[in-house]
Parts: sequence; C-alpha cells; structure tokens
Amino acid sequence: MRYVSSGHSHGEQITIILEGLPSNLEVSLEAINKALKERQLGYGRGSRMKIEADEAEISSGVLFGKTTGAPLTIVVKNKDYLNHKSYMDPFNFTKDFVQKITIPRPGHADLVGAIKYNQDDMRVIFERASARETVSRVAVGAICSQILNQLAIKARSFVKNIGKVEIEADYDPNYIELSALRMPSKLATEKAISLIDEAQKNQDTLGGTCQVEVDNVPVGLGSYVSYDKKLDARIAQALLSIQACKGVEFGDGFALTEKFGSEVHDEIIYQEGFRRSSNHYGGFEGGMTNGMPLILRAAFKPIPTLMKPLKSVDIKTKQTTLSHIERSDICVLPAASIICMYTVIYEITKALCEMFTANTMESLIQAVESYREYVKRF
Repeated sequence: MRYVSSGHSHGEQITIILEGLPSNLEVSLEAINKALKERQLGYGRGSRMKIEADEAEISSGVLFGKTTGAPLTIVVKNKDYLNHKSYMDPFNFTKDFVQKITIPRPGHADLVGAIKYNQDDMRVIFERASARETVSRVAVGAICSQILNQLAIKARSFVKNIGKVEIEADYDPNYIELSALRMPSKLATEKAISLIDEAQKNQDTLGGTCQVEVDNVPVGLGSYVSYDKKLDARIAQALLSIQACKGVEFGDGFALTEKFGSEVHDEIIYQEGFRRSSNHYGGFEGGMTNGMPLILRAAFKPIPTLMKPLKSVDIKTKQTTLSHIERSDICVLPAASIICMYTVIYEITKALCEMFTANTMESLIQAVESYREYVKRF
C-alpha cells in the first residue's frame, strides 16, 4: 500500500492517489468528510478554516460503492483558490499582479527550499511546504480506518499539553470530543484557551504534544529483521514528516532514560495467552507490536508564521528586515492530534496488508482472524 499527493496550498485542489487497498471495502464518503472536518476544528485555528469546507471526491478505484483493488483517486478542492487564481493558475496567471516574496520566515522551509530549488520567490516553496498537504494524510487515513473497523482495531487521539498547560488530575477521555482543544480535561482546556488568547494578543504562537492510542492491534506487525521493517520506526518517520512535528516517543519514551532497567522492562505473564504486566514501551518490542495498546506521542513546535515577525534577510537585497507574514494559526494542536491519528492508522493498515493476504477484504479479515487464533494457542 502506498499513496502520493500533489497540490498547492492555494492551488485548485489536493489530489491523492492511493494504491494497494483490498477490494470489496465498502467506502463511506461521509466518514472521510467527517475526518476532514475534524482536521479543521479547534480553538486557535486561523481564518482560512472559515473559508474551506473540505469534502472528498473519489473519481476512480471505487465502483458500486466498493473498492475494486485498483488505485483510488481522491480530490479535495481548495475553495480559497478563487481568491488566489490570478497568480495560482499554472499558466493563465496575471504577470503584473505577481509580487515576489523574497523574505523567508525563520523556522519555515522558505529559505532552504529556495536555495535547494533555485527559486527567487518564497511562494514557490511555501505553497507546497504548507500544512494544507495534511488533507491527504487525513483522507487516506480515514479510508484505512474503515478497514481497521472491520478488524476491531480502534484508534483515538487527544492533546496532552499546549505550552506549559498539561492535563491534570481530572483526566476524562469522554471529554475529548467536548473540548475545543481535544484535551481530556475541562480544567486544562480552560487554562489552555486562556494561554492561546494571550499568545494571540501578543501576536505569538504555541506548540504542544499530541497522544495517539490504538487498541487490539495483532501481535507481530512490523519486523526486527531489517531497519526499514520496524513498524515503530516507520510510524516515527511518518509522524516526523508532518509539518511542525519535532519529536516522537513511544510508551514512557524519554522518561525511560531516568530509570533502572528493572523498572521499565514489561514483564511477561500468561493469562489465556501471553501478556505484559505493564506497558512502558507503548506496545512495541524489537520494532514489532507486542499485543499491548499502542501509545505514542508527537511534539509540535509553535507555528513559524508570527504576526509580530522575527528578523530575517531579503534574499534579493541581502538586507536585514522583518520576515514575511502569511496568514496563520495561533495553535494547531487539536488539528495535529487528528492528523497524527490518521497517519498512524495508515501505517498500521499498510503493515497489516503486508503481513496478511489482502487482495480482498474477505481474505484479509479471514487471515487476521486465523492469525489471532494461532496467537492464542501459541
């Protein structure tokens, strides 16, 4: 299974081609669009979310409501394209209207991308480097989640902290969907909203941490035999490729470095099958799932576009100046938690389709059920 996406932030559309899906999966467009809408929500998002109303269109790979086994094409239109068409139309642009952006933003792909691809306009870089690309991750993940649902594999995500505001003793997973920030804590949500308001007043931005949890994943997804087969490594790479993500940890993660080995290794027990008495490693051993719930976190830096810009240098004049200002969010953590969840869902589904016969949904379901019975008897 693999996918490729194309499109610009303010271009006409985002296009995704996904191949390797089992045939006979009944696809719900409603579920895909619900996931795309969730990606747009959250306190602290920018004004563009009021413009876009993302909806997926599937033009191939599905007939009579089910996947055919052929590559699946998804299109998500950018409504904001109409406001930028005069210079974003690939060929019929208005030359006199195009004003080159020559001042890169610190913390963004602008300058390095311009050097790498020999461009004198930052727009060429940020139109693709933009997090608008994450539409593709959510759309693909939302399709894959429909596969996992039939295998009784469930994923969830939430925001663990925003800035220095962390979830406190009132942790309540039922509050995630009620929180404007997808934080499972009413108190933390209220404090984080106040912090976001402060950041907005100061024309600043905020980062934080998302947590993803996945239950009922079969034992042995991934492999220890080669570096590129380790599933935790593949998940980490996928998460780190999300814009603004700067760190990933599994289970107790970096906290493991402060403890003795006797405190952190998950002891093996046998209760109607092999289990672990704890889950310090977040469901992974040797690059493989071990049957425990997957628990992982992704750290996101504050968005690099500041309304009170930092110092930069004009690539044309080489003079010190303030960086370019582009429309931006104050805090993206609620959206990031959704993007992370669907990114993990895709990697798990991909690993399942590699490990089991997956030409059809029927064969995949049967193979996973048979394997789970084998694991119980081992």
